[in-house]
Amino acid sequence: MTFILGLNTYHGDSSACLIKSGKIIAAAEEERFNRIKHFAGFPYEAIRYCLEEAKISIHDVDHIAVNTNPKANFFKKILYTIKNKPNLKFLLDRLKNKKAKSNIESDFKKRFKLKKINAKFHYIEHHMSHLASAHLASPFKNSVTISVDGFGDFSSGALGVGEGNKIKIDKKFFFPHSLGIFYQALTQFIGFPNYGDEYKVMGLAPYGNLTFMKEMHKILYINKKGEYSLNLNVFRHHNEKIAYEWHEGAPKVGQLFNSKLEKVFGIAARKKGEALSQKHFDIARSTQAMYEKAFFNLLNTAYKKYKINKLTLSGGCAMNSVANGKVFRNSPFKKLYIPAAAGDAGGAIGSAYIVATKLGFKKKI
Repeated sequence: MTFILGLNTYHGDSSACLIKSGKIIAAAEEERFNRIKHFAGFPYEAIRYCLEEAKISIHDVDHIAVNTNPKANFFKKILYTIKNKPNLKFLLDRLKNKKAKSNIESDFKKRFKLKKINAKFHYIEHHMSHLASAHLASPFKNSVTISVDGFGDFSSGALGVGEGNKIKIDKKFFFPHSLGIFYQALTQFIGFPNYGDEYKVMGLAPYGNLTFMKEMHKILYINKKGEYSLNLNVFRHHNEKIAYEWHEGAPKVGQLFNSKLEKVFGIAARKKGEALSQKHFDIARSTQAMYEKAFFNLLNTAYKKYKINKLTLSGGCAMNSVANGKVFRNSPFKKLYIPAAAGDAGGAIGSAYIVATKLGFKKKI
């Protein structure tokens, strides 16, 4: 009997999952206990809940899986730093983030008042955790598996194939280019600054017209290989210090775009309390349409490559239910699985599943 505890910690939607010999016993987000929406911090109450459901203590846990690996894509990070020379505040902020993630084991001891941790720690790359939360939790033996989000471990997406209990990543999309950042920045521009406000743009979109598509093509580029890239001239995240708060509270993300984006649209970004206008509705509609264009470009390219008609989706962008509802209409895929926790919370499940499969356990849905 082997117990594996999966964690999404020090990040938005902190969560925990407990797997017993390949079967999920419990999984929960920390926000359900402390009532702080999208809570970012250590998921102490979620862990306690999972342990209580299994009627075990922390001493009975054999393995602890975390849905991040600070060492992942290390050379990509070094090359980016050398090539782009971002400012000092940007670098210090990234080092601070890395230090917090590396303190998980000591924080575990402190929270649970432990002198020693019996469990072995495993650090699973962010997008591999996402893909596992989709493919390994799906009813499919094989699937094209895709992860799309903001950023995690220096990448914003991954594409590959799931075969049984194994996942092979064939392609990654790296910092600073990201569909998640594209959508989040436009969400901020329309006047919704809170973490997780993207659903408001999805809700506004039907009230708008596609009058800003020309401008959208100046912000986000796509090609025939299914790839996407940002026009970095209108963004700040790649070379300036963006205010990020991921520790013991509601997550906060600073402004991702710069004043050049206002010039692209010909209007100022909407301020707090300012009334929504038809132009804001039109930007919302155009944002959703541009996201879908890039999303289905990626999906159709993936289908051509693998010729597998089953798709598993994960990552924060897989919460875009408007686009998800069009998968069968706009791509050749015939079967689709998206986990309920497609975003970062699901990383607790995915990282635990990866460890379970490495230990030889088969998934038990």
